[in-house]
Amino acid sequence: LLGDNITSKSLIRPRHHNREETMDFSKRFDESSLMTSASVYGSQTNLSVVVKQKTDHLYQHFLSVIQARTNEMEVFETVFDLRHVLENTIDEMESNKNMKVGSDSWIRQEMNTWSLIHCLYKDRLITQKEDMETDDLPLVNSEKIVVEHLYINNSTLREHQLIVDWLEQTSSEQYEDQVAHYTDRSSMAWENTLHQLQNVGRTMFGSQREIVKSLDPDAPHREKLPLHDLDTEDQKRLTRHVFNAIRQGKVDEAQSLCEHCGQPWQAAILEGWRLFHDPNMDSSEGPKDIKMPVEGNPHRDLWKRCAFAMADNVSLDDYQRAISGSLCGHLESLLNVSSDNWWDLLWSYLKVQVDIRVESEIRSCCSKNYCSMPDKYWDGKISLEQIFTELDASKNINVKSTARSTMPMIQRFLILDDVTGLLNHMKDTLDSDTTPQTLRFFAHLVLFIRQIGRNHQEEIGDRIIRSYVQCLMKLGDAQLVAFYTAALPNTQQIQLYSEFLENISTTHRRQCLEEGQAHGLDVGQIAKVTVERIQNLMNPSDDGRLLTGEVSELDKKKISSLELLTFHSEQRGELLWQTNTMMRSFMAQRKIEAVKGAFAMVPPDTVQTLWQFYCGKNNLPTLIECSISEFLCHQTYIAAIDGYNDWIEFFYNKKPKAPKTVQERNFTEKVAREHQEQLYQQDLSRWKLTLSEQTNHTKNLLYDVLLFPQGHGWLADPEDLQLEFGSEDEANRYENRKFQMENLRKIHIPDIALLLHKILTLAEDHQECLKLVDEIASEKNQLYKVFSKHKMSELLGKVAESSLSLMNQKLDPFGYVANN
Repeated sequence: LLGDNITSKSLIRPRHHNREETMDFSKRFDESSLMTSASVYGSQTNLSVVVKQKTDHLYQHFLSVIQARTNEMEVFETVFDLRHVLENTIDEMESNKNMKVGSDSWIRQEMNTWSLIHCLYKDRLITQKEDMETDDLPLVNSEKIVVEHLYINNSTLREHQLIVDWLEQTSSEQYEDQVAHYTDRSSMAWENTLHQLQNVGRTMFGSQREIVKSLDPDAPHREKLPLHDLDTEDQKRLTRHVFNAIRQGKVDEAQSLCEHCGQPWQAAILEGWRLFHDPNMDSSEGPKDIKMPVEGNPHRDLWKRCAFAMADNVSLDDYQRAISGSLCGHLESLLNVSSDNWWDLLWSYLKVQVDIRVESEIRSCCSKNYCSMPDKYWDGKISLEQIFTELDASKNINVKSTARSTMPMIQRFLILDDVTGLLNHMKDTLDSDTTPQTLRFFAHLVLFIRQIGRNHQEEIGDRIIRSYVQCLMKLGDAQLVAFYTAALPNTQQIQLYSEFLENISTTHRRQCLEEGQAHGLDVGQIAKVTVERIQNLMNPSDDGRLLTGEVSELDKKKISSLELLTFHSEQRGELLWQTNTMMRSFMAQRKIEAVKGAFAMVPPDTVQTLWQFYCGKNNLPTLIECSISEFLCHQTYIAAIDGYNDWIEFFYNKKPKAPKTVQERNFTEKVAREHQEQLYQQDLSRWKLTLSEQTNHTKNLLYDVLLFPQGHGWLADPEDLQLEFGSEDEANRYENRKFQMENLRKIHIPDIALLLHKILTLAEDHQECLKLVDEIASEKNQLYKVFSKHKMSELLGKVAESSLSLMNQKLDPFGYVANN
């Protein structure tokens, strides 16, 4: 209403384009609404791919904008840059002549919404906080000064005007210049009517009905006769175009068009609304000896009364009525031409509210006596809440559908400054089919709300950002995931980022942890939780392999996850704990190769690194000390199993084969056979010697498990261990570990004893077999306690066989020389 001199339209950056767009919101906000032509690409599918490629860049572009503005005072520069990113994306898509971004597309509506946020909240957070209180304005004669004073002091009116400006700036140029084809040749109005009046009976294409006899502007209304049919059609097209120009805030352009079409009276009608101001009445404006030009219409009140009467005249063209109604606050005429568009209706309501408030202020502050306005004019005053209620209750299907759509609902809550309602609406939208681009917009809207200090219902904001992060995980971009994860509470950060790391390939793990650390995430805890998550995965297809000991793909994934704990030296303690946990699980499944794989993930210098980290062996925390001891137990077990496998391989596959017995037919063959026998005996002697050495070595390795040198036994903590746990979870972890180790001792110590007995028997060292029984029965180590009845019976049976072998060698059952 008041033009650029009163309102700051620089808050909203206009986009100038020449394209016809409709505001039909019956379509769904998705990529399909971006596309209106596919003639070049040949199919809608190909065009969808192009659109997705363009819009997928928005994720990284938005991140770049957010990271570029680290100062909280630059929040509105950030909003402006986000809008600019969307604008550039639209321009890139429309650079292809066969692609057109419709006014109902999600990307254009999002761009418009960021514009609304920029203009409204900049006024609310900056302008309204500034000290702009002024003294009461005395009675004056300048309408312009009165309104300027009103806009400075009335924030509600200023917001209404900002919304009107936003609606005008973002209004699509729906109507191209359809009158140019006849106005370019002549600036004469109603030329067909003039031609017929000047050539009565001589025109080939005259009107089929009686037309006006005069050509003054009031002739059709006064004579109640129409213009020539062609002029009537052109006149309707002109009034529609003029109204559209006013709808877009281009009153000057509308006046120029009227003058160009030979209708200066129409241009004069559009001039009458301007506020009156005589600078000569104020001594502070300009030199006293120079008369300044008067601004506006000194008889604006009379013009407005007439314009209201025109807008109220149902016999006039709808758009002619709306032109007058838009400038004088006549709501009915505006609703008549805007009934099928939600934004047009909102503009109509707000345009009238601004007009009524301004007119009321002028009449109360100016000393002039004004013509009264009809009661119908003053009755049009309603609140913003009532406006949206009216829009919701619209009988038009398109308006009702639009009112329930995502973007209009968000714009509504922003206009009402209802942050709680906005967050609840976004939460409800998450429960439906939400697109990735909608999640991106929601997440950045939440970040904006937090940045301006309007933190309401944090749990909803966290849920929105969490949903966006889960969407970004599918892209696999660690920088995106880490940045937005950092906006969540610590517990959710750990859970989400570990979920992300769970499916990251080994080649990108270090980069992901570095990105997490760069954005302030607790990468140590995240790595720990990730390993635990992977370790707890269960693959039903592996159930049949538990008895075979085969290493599955899931096992390999579990083993490789330990790499996450190797990147930082301060995590070596957790690395040992998780590795031990994993090895215990594999040992319970008898997956020895998996145990070796997990053991190999621990760097060789881990124990030394822990000693250095805690400044010596004696300063180690109890749990770290237990982890080191258990790790050494696993190392001893792996060495014993490897030694046993090597011994078996050597015993069965490396033993020299005796030469074949053949019949000797001559002396030469006899010499050759004797030579072969001699070589065989030499090889056999060397093999027996090596076997004896390897048997002693393997026996020692297996005894290292049975008689673990720490004094408290293999996979057993000291009984007098004093532990202090930092949390209940830590205590549960230790108790679970203790239970597992006790069961592993019952499984593997008997097995190791049987393996040791086997190699001793094969090596024919039966006396050592009996010593093995002595060690098991010894009260020092109490190994017999871990033997089940079945295992003990099996071992004693084999020992009995060893005693029989000794007795066959003329020894007593214990391997000593028998006394006859």
